[in-house]
Amino acid sequence: MRLDVVTIFPEYLEPLNVSLVGKARARGQLDVRVHDLRAWTHDKHHTVDDTPYGGGPGMVMKPEPWGEALDEIVASGGPEAQPPVLVVPTPSGRPFTQELAVELSLAPWLVFTPARYEGIDRRVIEDYGDRFDVREVSIGDYVLAGGEAPVLVMVEAIARLLPGVLGNAESHRDDSFAPGVMADLLEGPVYTKPPEWRGHEIPEVLVSGHHGRIARWRRDQALARTAANRPDLIERADPEAWDKHDRAALEALGWERRTDGRFGRPGEAVEE
Repeated sequence: MRLDVVTIFPEYLEPLNVSLVGKARARGQLDVRVHDLRAWTHDKHHTVDDTPYGGGPGMVMKPEPWGEALDEIVASGGPEAQPPVLVVPTPSGRPFTQELAVELSLAPWLVFTPARYEGIDRRVIEDYGDRFDVREVSIGDYVLAGGEAPVLVMVEAIARLLPGVLGNAESHRDDSFAPGVMADLLEGPVYTKPPEWRGHEIPEVLVSGHHGRIARWRRDQALARTAANRPDLIERADPEAWDKHDRAALEALGWERRTDGRFGRPGEAVEE
């Protein structure tokens, strides 16, 4: 996979040289190219922003350097290359989820455009949206100083899904929000050696050797953690996501099954 990042702070992307992403780059599994947007400016101050039309606070990133940068990067792929997916980090974008990470991990080429100030002149997004697959993506309901941190988040989430990047190919199968799980559940607690630490012992079921009981225990732990930390995931789950053991576990936690089959939070009235 090829990843291009255009930014006015290339040094912010140095973490892409370490950990799993850095190792994947060293092995040639990831071709990561970080570009300084100011290289496509033509004045002595390397200006990349200007005041917004219509007034208002802040500055807006100019379309000219972005257009030149993206044109040159796209052209570098050659005439036979599949066009890249343009990923635009923005608080007003589609939420970044595990499902979207999986979807983006299937693309051979991604170009990220982390902005600063009040964002990029909208015409850049519209122009490339006419010719390319453009994804405006948000990593959460909050505002950062720029899009570089979201790029780091997204690249790590995407890269670890690529074949060979994780040491164990099965490692991401049971992740929180992993596609294919019966319902969107948070991952339960995990343990390793030693079996006793500071008076705390690991759950006995994990050393029982009974794979069915272990799987059920892990599922129940995931249900309990999700119910406590993300009850919205329980509420909106398709009733078909639950087997009879799940339903019993949720009821034991105080959740109430509604007439439509979905579960409501403890203490809430059951719909008639």
